[in-house]
Amino acid sequence: MSHLQKSPECEADQGQTCEETQNLQVAAVSYDTGEPCSSSHFMASSLKDQTCEETQGLEIKQVSRDVEEPGPSSYSLMASNQDDLADQIPSTSGGLSDQENQGNPVNPPCQPDTTNTPVMSIDSKVDFLVNYMLYKYQMKEIMSMTDILKLIVKEDEDRFPEILMRATERMEMVFGLDVKEIDPVNHCYALFIKLGLTYDGMRSDQYSFPKTGLLILILGIVFMKGNRSTEEEIWEVLNPMGIYAGMNHFVFGDPRQLITDEFVREQYLTYQPVANSDPVQYEYVWGPRTRAETSKMKVLEYVAKVHGTDPIAFRSQYEEALIEEEERALTMILDRAGSSSLSGASSGAMGSSFPDI
Repeated sequence: MSHLQKSPECEADQGQTCEETQNLQVAAVSYDTGEPCSSSHFMASSLKDQTCEETQGLEIKQVSRDVEEPGPSSYSLMASNQDDLADQIPSTSGGLSDQENQGNPVNPPCQPDTTNTPVMSIDSKVDFLVNYMLYKYQMKEIMSMTDILKLIVKEDEDRFPEILMRATERMEMVFGLDVKEIDPVNHCYALFIKLGLTYDGMRSDQYSFPKTGLLILILGIVFMKGNRSTEEEIWEVLNPMGIYAGMNHFVFGDPRQLITDEFVREQYLTYQPVANSDPVQYEYVWGPRTRAETSKMKVLEYVAKVHGTDPIAFRSQYEEALIEEEERALTMILDRAGSSSLSGASSGAMGSSFPDI
């Protein structure tokens, strides 16, 4: 994310009123796996019957609402328009059908009239903060703790760290975005694409969601499967997450088109036939842009974080990533040494061209 605009909340004069913004519309993400809503982690990729030491893939983990009663493995990402909050909090079984039909973007949240507004639950405030973060990312604006407290957290100020942490985790695992504090004095935050990548898949002509989360997931699958993964292996991981080829997804659109067309066109993936396969099968490997922007170690660290473990738990992948880190460090040293030699030779040539005085 570049050219961040400093929002009014991070200026000395905080003159922006709530009336200057519009109400936030409702949106929800549904991962229809039919499992109870019990986990607080994002559902990453899955390879069956493999331990952490043996795996060439990722286990299923799931981010869902921390509710006690069972429900489908869907979770609400966003909630708003608090004029009638009880009616506006989205159902976990729903999607963006109303918003998609209207074609309306998500608008900035507004502090509602609190006269008859029900008290929001902590879960709802996490949802609302995620939506607020997505809006700020789209607008390339930074956020302040003061504004988050005023608009969202309110009477639960003592639980601000928990609300921020849960929203941050969801932004990271679902959308592939890091929330970083860029101004420790005024407590201002900004969103950045993870792992050094420069792609978010958002279109400038309309509101859309960042697609980096799915990209990182695919890169992780490919790496954990031995640096190549067939189409069948990719969908074995994605289908339990409610992501199917040819079926429109609320966040990712047509996932097969996104993976085989856009990710390939952007050179993050290379899509090639499997050698000696009959009938012909196709596989994915990392593309040149992935190798240029990120590393195996960064991807492995992300995978390990999803699992709640350390990268060294994946021994073979960790050793492979270490070798790549060492090779990159050596290449950098040699490049610098070569640049210094060329600079010294050039200076010497220039000095010898002047006559003695």
